[in-house]
Amino acid sequence: MGRHLRTMVLAATAAISLIVFCSRSARAEEVPDALRSAVENAVAKVKPALVRIHVVFVEYNDGREVKFQASGSGAVIGKEGYVITNHHVAGHATRIQCTFSNKEEMEADLVGTDALTDISVLKLRPDSPRDFPVAEFGDSSRVLVGDNVLAMGSPMALSQSVTLGIVSNTEMIMPKMMQWRFTLDGEDVGSIVRWIGHDAAIYPGNSGGPLVNLNGQIIGINEIDLALSGAIPGNLANTVAQEIIKNGRVKRSWLGLEIQPLLKHSKIDHGVLVSGTMKGSPADKAGIQSGDIIVRLAGKDVNIHFDEEKPGFNRMVADLPIGQEIEVAILRDGKEIPLKVATAEREEASPKQSELKKWGITGRNISFFIAKEMKLDSQEGVLITSVSPGGPAGDAKPKLTQDDVVHDVGGTPIKNVKELSELTAKLTEGKKDPVPTLIGFTRDTEKLVTVVKIGIKDFDDPGLEVRKAWLPIKYQVITKDIAEQLGFPDRKGFRITAVFPESAAERAQLKVGDLIVAVDGAPLTASAPEQLEELPALIRQYKVGTTAELSIIRGKEPMKASIELPQGPPESREMKKHQDTDFEFTVRDISLTDQVSQQWQKDQHGVLVIEIKPGGWAELGRMNVSDLITDIEGTPISSVDGLQSKMKEIAAAKPRSVVLRVLRGVHTLFLELEPNWSTSP
Repeated sequence: MGRHLRTMVLAATAAISLIVFCSRSARAEEVPDALRSAVENAVAKVKPALVRIHVVFVEYNDGREVKFQASGSGAVIGKEGYVITNHHVAGHATRIQCTFSNKEEMEADLVGTDALTDISVLKLRPDSPRDFPVAEFGDSSRVLVGDNVLAMGSPMALSQSVTLGIVSNTEMIMPKMMQWRFTLDGEDVGSIVRWIGHDAAIYPGNSGGPLVNLNGQIIGINEIDLALSGAIPGNLANTVAQEIIKNGRVKRSWLGLEIQPLLKHSKIDHGVLVSGTMKGSPADKAGIQSGDIIVRLAGKDVNIHFDEEKPGFNRMVADLPIGQEIEVAILRDGKEIPLKVATAEREEASPKQSELKKWGITGRNISFFIAKEMKLDSQEGVLITSVSPGGPAGDAKPKLTQDDVVHDVGGTPIKNVKELSELTAKLTEGKKDPVPTLIGFTRDTEKLVTVVKIGIKDFDDPGLEVRKAWLPIKYQVITKDIAEQLGFPDRKGFRITAVFPESAAERAQLKVGDLIVAVDGAPLTASAPEQLEELPALIRQYKVGTTAELSIIRGKEPMKASIELPQGPPESREMKKHQDTDFEFTVRDISLTDQVSQQWQKDQHGVLVIEIKPGGWAELGRMNVSDLITDIEGTPISSVDGLQSKMKEIAAAKPRSVVLRVLRGVHTLFLELEPNWSTSP
């Protein structure tokens, strides 16, 4: 469900907006009684099996695994709790929750997913074994233009709903004029799917929901909206779903052919035109060439004149027995030539990405298709898909960049992500500081090397600056305009805006509103905001514990105030910091300034959140910058050291959820963070 999918095509949503819309389906009072009765019966059959699906899914950019939330629809198709939905809804899900029409909520696991047909299968996880209500499939090959259909699902994640329409097209494809393909994870969905077009309204969130006939049977899985709504035919969706349930994935045969319909003015009246073959593919090895016409495949005649007929041919190729030799008849230069081709199993186009935190990169294995597209001479190595600016790989000289291929780490060849992860763990085991390592990588046609400091370095202890004398107040410059309005047009200096409680300033009876115009008889000269540092710079010249006499004006009266200058407290920038890499937030110890500005009690404990990375578990758990974390899993947190110790304990235990108590302004909240613990270094 990547952001590269266009809004006009996606029927799943990552956010709920308040939308006012008019349904394209017929108004209730216009529906004939017989049709209304049929609709009610069909809805009654499917509704108990209908689910709203809420997912946390991941994408990979800027060298990180980034989490998002989204919603879609699905239907239970197996009494054991199997749910069918779209790949673009749940194929990249790291957490899944399903909601039934009776508001019952239940977590689910991803059984398997197939980007090529945009189908995923989930398995509900009940507290105890039970049989679930099931929606049955009908025969989508019998669907006719004009048939009444119902689109069922959860548009905008609001709740389960039903819209009524008719089948408008039983062989809908992407229009040529769009010059754009509907791709998911590098797979061209339209190469194998020919959609059922209908005018029952679907909206973001309907994705994965069933298209139902008036017998209450699923005849499609709603997927796209291109003015007409589009559903994956039920027969294809069910076949894919059953194979995923049985094997966890879909296995397909592959020949490496690129085909197009016969040219309009060709004198040949049957077959399919081979536009090209992939080098090293079964078709290439069998001698099939660009310009050949395939007239028979595995004993079946081939006849492709229109784009609408291409998905059928591609499915026929996909269904061939894997690893067996089949006969192919081609026309070349007007002569029919028999060939034999040994089929191979089709690889996935884009292998799953992984985050390697200690490198600051995301990467994937190199598939056959990627190797050919990038003109690589091998599938060995790790393809970098994104790099974190300022991370170890991004700071290397030369730095690693997207599309570089890492093939050597410290003299050890690397074949894939698994090997890179394992070697990274060995290199950094027991090391507090990052480990400089010579890296060999390929960029375009060059074989380069660089040094990457592999590992995550926490913030250095900033150390305390030399403590100097300090005036425990807050203040502003008396500008010319302020001075005139206060009735002292010639006065310069500072106005007290806050007095630190229980401080030397409070004991000296300084008050908010007092004007400080001189220190030990030396007039102050500040009259513009940029001169704010004059007073603290002057005070820092005194020794700690000495007494300064302040000339002040209170109301209209000039006064003197003597104050014994205390040692200045640590600044916020000096407080110890820590970045939690599992949940992706940064905290620091609280300072005296924090206590005063937030009006916390003197004994207030906690650590202050100063940064939250977008798309991390902390953000998904609704943590905010400026939250004060006071407790984690019931343990009081009084310092960064205490938080770091507790989070190490949690990382070792890897619990399903982590509860934090935070102070947010005047409100106390409990945040439940629900990580998926990564094993990648």
